[in-house]
Amino acid sequence: MLLFKWLKSKAEHPWNLSSLIAFVRLNLFVKIDLQLWLNKPFLNDNEIKLQSTQLSLFET
Repeated sequence: MLLFKWLKSKAEHPWNLSSLIAFVRLNLFVKIDLQLWLNKPFLNDNEIKLQSTQLSLFET
């Protein structure tokens, strides 16, 4: 619990403690930079298009 409170205090994103715990649980085995993800957990549409090569397979 102390670790999650510390992560919440370091993050720039306004996390609720319960949301942070749930999202960390979902992303437990995903290889990501934790500090970057804590600061900006959601990508906008432009960033998704730039990062995803798999989505380009389905463009019409």
